[in-house]
Amino acid sequence: MLGTRMSAFLKLSKRDLKFDFPASIVVFLVALPLCLGIAMASGAPLFAGILTGVIGGIVVASLSGSPLSVSGPAAGLTTIVAASIMKLGAYETFLLAVVLAGVMQLILGFIKAGMIGNYFPSSVIIGMLAAIGITIILKQIPIAFGMTEAHAFEMDNGGGISAFTDTIINSVNWGATIICFLSLAILIFWPSIKGLNKVPAPLVVVLLGVGLGFAFQGTSLSLGTSSHYVSIPVVSSFNEFLGLFIFPDFTQIVNKEVWIVAATIAIVASLETLLSIEAVDKLDPFKRNSPTNRELLAQGAGNISSGLLGGLPLTSVIVRSSANANSGGRTRQSAILHGIWLLLALLAIPALINYIPLACLAAILLHTGYKLAKPALFKQMFRKGLDQFIPFTITVAAIVITDLLTGVGVGIVVATFYILRANLQNAYKFEIKEDQTAILTLAEEVSFLNKAPIQQKLYSLPKSVDKVVINGGNSKFIDKDVLEVLKDFEQNALSKGLEIELQDVTYKRKVVRSKKSNLQKVV
Repeated sequence: MLGTRMSAFLKLSKRDLKFDFPASIVVFLVALPLCLGIAMASGAPLFAGILTGVIGGIVVASLSGSPLSVSGPAAGLTTIVAASIMKLGAYETFLLAVVLAGVMQLILGFIKAGMIGNYFPSSVIIGMLAAIGITIILKQIPIAFGMTEAHAFEMDNGGGISAFTDTIINSVNWGATIICFLSLAILIFWPSIKGLNKVPAPLVVVLLGVGLGFAFQGTSLSLGTSSHYVSIPVVSSFNEFLGLFIFPDFTQIVNKEVWIVAATIAIVASLETLLSIEAVDKLDPFKRNSPTNRELLAQGAGNISSGLLGGLPLTSVIVRSSANANSGGRTRQSAILHGIWLLLALLAIPALINYIPLACLAAILLHTGYKLAKPALFKQMFRKGLDQFIPFTITVAAIVITDLLTGVGVGIVVATFYILRANLQNAYKFEIKEDQTAILTLAEEVSFLNKAPIQQKLYSLPKSVDKVVINGGNSKFIDKDVLEVLKDFEQNALSKGLEIELQDVTYKRKVVRSKKSNLQKVV
């Protein structure tokens, strides 16, 4: 039985391989620099970044039920990881926290906690996608021009705008700039060229970048230092390869700080995964729904594996997942293959990989970022109405200014405001007939939030009204606070001689249907 289930998990589709194979190349090319960059930003060994990408591809994708999601080290966790390594004092101790975080995710999967992601408004999810696209673009612009972010913001004291401009212009590496813009042109126009478009455009971009990098050597366009190229560890023997692995320190299992870090990673990584899964499902042209509980189990297994071998915490990552979807990936075998390519690159061709200019990889990311945040998306959200557009734009701005989880939290607060506002406005329908009969028809769901507007409407009736009909026939739920308001109004109206008719409104399980109420019937 177990063997049958595992074979089902690992089953590959030959029919979809023609779509998944080229998509896996694209995802590999996107994932490689991200794995390295996130490891560097986290203060972890570069090998740990690639190892996490390999585990995210082979282990997590094999167990996951999501057709397009790709897992790996997450940019959203870099701050937490860097602070945790410093707090715990040793990388080996941090790895124990990663293992424990994976165990906690397994527990979340077993108790069916994956449904949490279904409660996030779609405007916030779409805003998250757009914000990530903008963030990618902003971070890749300096690399596209062959300069660091520090160079871009240097300014001589007292030099003013002219000095600032000169500093930027002098910091530009024109060789990297040419490579990036030619790569962007290929990414945009290559897919429309019949016959040639069978070769993945990102692969062409990488080959072009390597070729131009060699061609520019010794000229004014030379990329110069290795900082303009990919840099992964080069191993010369199997023993040297084994020496790259770091193992967790289980003697720290009783350390309270380890458990706090583990819980933090488990919660944040699970939320990021569920948000990414929700967003990726929206990109899926076949509109498939990923099983979120199974995804938490897969992520838990992945983080346990990563922690045991010396890797970083991993999540489902929207950048790689969107690149997978936009490149025509069909099934999870694309993510599995991308993990295999990362492993082969590390083992077989590390020196060759190190010849790839970062500028052409920046072009791939710029193209991916534009697809996530293209102007047409903003127009589309605006046409849906302000209740969708405002939470969307605020989510985008908040994520760009702060970070992913903070921005999503702000977006949810704003979206909740509009949801509550709509709920308050749609609590009832009110009309006055020609015979001066006021009819109040309650909505399908009437919560305690609707108490104030209903009370205000009932107690501000025109003096000309002779009869009030309160119809709850459409209501599946009426909050007890609202029922109390209706009871009080009925008693008040009867004392004033106003005729009241209740239809399908329950007071303590007693229903009055289309009959005049009297004080004795209210209990």
